[in-house]
Amino acid sequence: MSQANNAPIQDFSECHAGIRKKLDMLGELPALLAPAARAREVAETTLEFFREAIFEHHLDEERELFPAVLDNAQKGEEYDRARAIVKQLTEEHREIERLWKSLESGLKKAAKGHATDINVEDIARMVRQYKAHAQFEETEFLPLSEKILGRNSDKMMALGMALHMRHTKLSIPEYI
Repeated sequence: MSQANNAPIQDFSECHAGIRKKLDMLGELPALLAPAARAREVAETTLEFFREAIFEHHLDEERELFPAVLDNAQKGEEYDRARAIVKQLTEEHREIERLWKSLESGLKKAAKGHATDINVEDIARMVRQYKAHAQFEETEFLPLSEKILGRNSDKMMALGMALHMRHTKLSIPEYI
């Protein structure tokens, strides 16, 4: 048979090669579904966590803990140290919140399973910065806070009550 006579058969063969290539790609799909679902879950959970926990945590510290510590610190070195730490932590809160804003829309897209241009370097920076922030707070500020507020149990109880009240949602009775 001549080359021209084989052309239709060759076309079928080439078509099958293309089909096999696409089937190989389809065969990859099961391995990709679980990571894609996990990516959506992580993005959605992170969005909820930042809205419901991180920002509230910053507010608790800035409205309740920081003022209580500064109001009760002994004037001089203790107060100056507490004030410097509060300033640093507050600045870190704002930086983390700015970084969050740059990530939020990409995370919303990822949570919905949409393509996103989220900056993975910014995600790594967020994780690094927040872990360092929390570590500094745990090792430096919270022990100092405990020392300052622990001198007077009434101050510690007042802080606890203020935090409790901030997080207690008032419910309106159904009969009103």
